[in-house]
Amino acid sequence: MQKGRVRVTSRERVLAALQHHEPDTVPIDFSGHRSSGIAALAYARLRDHLGLQKKPIRVYDIGQQLAIVDEDVLERFGVDTIELGRGFALADEHWRDWILPDGTPCQIPVWIRPEREARRWVLRSKSGRVVSHMPDGALYFEQTYYPFADGEPDHGAIGTILEECVDAPLACPPGPLVEGIDGEKILAEGAHRLRARSSRAIIGLFGGNLLETAEMLYRNDNFLAMLAGDPERAEDLLERIVQLHLSNLEKMLKTVGPSIDIILFGDDLGMQTGPQMSPATYRKFFKPRHARMWARAKELADVKVMLHCCGGVRELLPDLIEAGLDAINPVQISCRGMDARGLKRDFGGKIVFWGGGCDTREVLARGTAEEVRKHVHEQVRTMHPGGGFVFQQVHNILADVPPQNVVAMFDAVRENPGLS
Repeated sequence: MQKGRVRVTSRERVLAALQHHEPDTVPIDFSGHRSSGIAALAYARLRDHLGLQKKPIRVYDIGQQLAIVDEDVLERFGVDTIELGRGFALADEHWRDWILPDGTPCQIPVWIRPEREARRWVLRSKSGRVVSHMPDGALYFEQTYYPFADGEPDHGAIGTILEECVDAPLACPPGPLVEGIDGEKILAEGAHRLRARSSRAIIGLFGGNLLETAEMLYRNDNFLAMLAGDPERAEDLLERIVQLHLSNLEKMLKTVGPSIDIILFGDDLGMQTGPQMSPATYRKFFKPRHARMWARAKELADVKVMLHCCGGVRELLPDLIEAGLDAINPVQISCRGMDARGLKRDFGGKIVFWGGGCDTREVLARGTAEEVRKHVHEQVRTMHPGGGFVFQQVHNILADVPPQNVVAMFDAVRENPGLS
């Protein structure tokens, strides 16, 4: 901590970083959203490693097999964020027993109903169609059905058709707890209670995916081909998607806007080797629609806009910034063009880097605890000065990550030498 600085709350610390002010210490996000969390298998081992009280392992995102991170772990690592969903499904009656792929007992929301079928777990839509599965030996569910991959697509019915997509049966808390005539009231009250009891920065998950929603409908290859070969049809689909998102955005922020600090959108625009599309393609199809959604979010509530966007997207950053983006996550530093020093130098005063704190592909998963510690020290020394940085590992901590590496990572943030 710098001499003369006053220690602030977690929320104030995160907001300072989002305003490009250097806070008293590095803000930490762990499980503040569904790409900064930890696989349930790794979380069970982490709790044992820390010697913490035995608690049920609750898997709130069954698709990615992510665990709810309990308060004792958040306190242990000095975490400054919390997801809005942690204000819901708080009673034991909201959970039921299940089992993780290695046989570890866990609990899942009562409304999620995986079924066994031919050496795999499957999830069905409301119509009974299998839309995703987790074969034996796998650690995650994956999409198996794409409504527009074959046959005649009906763009006018996407609101209904999306109920047949992979995310439909995977609702994370609050899920159906806020459905029905009193849904908005229940949602608002839960958000208000979370705001009152937590001094952490609250992240509201929205989504608003454009590219990924189109890919869920058509499948990746089909929609990317459409962008190049049938741009008018692609424009029609994307416009219908954005109208649906804007309608949902109005409902969400009308209800929970006063209780959240950050609203999280999503669209994975990058690959390991760079963007999935050229900057010109992004400007034509996606930038104007992102700009409309992000501007509307800021009109409806006093929030910062963050985009979860995996992969190498350096070439797209100028346009994302111009479209009104405040923060980007997870800052996948192993991808081409995503070197932390270059990003901080060229864009550090224009966008907040929410992530890039520790490489999860190689260092966290395969390095020693000491290698993790040194890597984190270097990343923090590069990214933290001048603000505009929230520490998060690059995406979720996966099932095979050793618990001692997780501890070394978070401890290294607070012990970082070389910071004033």
